[in-house]
Amino acid sequence: MSEEERMDIVEGVDEEGNRLLLRVDRYFYYNGEEYVLLSDDVEGTKPLEDATLYVMKVSVSKDEEGEEIEDFDPVEPELMDSLIEVIKTNYNGGAADALEDEE
Repeated sequence: MSEEERMDIVEGVDEEGNRLLLRVDRYFYYNGEEYVLLSDDVEGTKPLEDATLYVMKVSVSKDEEGEEIEDFDPVEPELMDSLIEVIKTNYNGGAADALEDEE
C-alpha cells in the first residue's frame, strides 16, 4: 500500500472498544459544514450498498508542532442516516454536488 493510499485509511474504535479500520471515501459539504464519508471497505472492492458507512463532521486542529490536522467528530445518528441515504442515492452522479445543492 502506497503512502498516499495509507493516508486514506483511518483507525478508530467502535462502541465495544474494538479496533476499526475505515477508508475515507469522500468529503462533502452540507449546510455549510464539511463532512466525510467513511467506509469499512478498506480495500475499496465492495459495492456501496454492501459496505458499512459512517458520516463524521470534519474539524481542524493543530498538533504539538503547530501542523493542522483533521479531526472526525461524530454526528447525530439521525443526521448520519439522512446523509448516508442522500449519498447512496446520488453516489454515481456526484453526491458532494447533490448535498451542496440541498443547502
